[in-house]
Amino acid sequence: GPAEGLGKIIQRFPQKDWEDTPFPQGIELFCQPGGWQLSKERKQPTFFVVVLTDIDSERHYCSCLTFYEAEINLQGTKETESEEESGLIPPAEVFAPKSLVLVSRLDYPEIFRACLGLIYTVYVDSLNVSLETVIANLCSCLVPASGGSQ
Repeated sequence: GPAEGLGKIIQRFPQKDWEDTPFPQGIELFCQPGGWQLSKERKQPTFFVVVLTDIDSERHYCSCLTFYEAEINLQGTKETESEEESGLIPPAEVFAPKSLVLVSRLDYPEIFRACLGLIYTVYVDSLNVSLETVIANLCSCLVPASGGSQ
């Protein structure tokens, strides 16, 4: 139906706020500007940037990569391998939106898009690398100041 769901944060890195960078409250409201709605078909991933301004007039650039993942079938349970092996035709699936969000005080949308694309690839392809490791490596990268030396 046309009813909308509410988004929720499933996982975040770091798990606790950094002293100089608190986690933006209510960010899940900005990840799906059109609302959190299920879809009967898998949609292509989309990327956009939202700029949030806090009480101290600090800008936070929230880069969002949203994709749709098979969530439930008509019975409300995830498909199992035994259903696939039995040869029965599974009921139609429903696809739920998921968003990967990178929050930064820096405005580098193309770099953040590439980072989110890497995280998405690791997640979707179920590679033998933990998301924590990928994100830790991305967080430890130094980004040169614009106009500075390489």
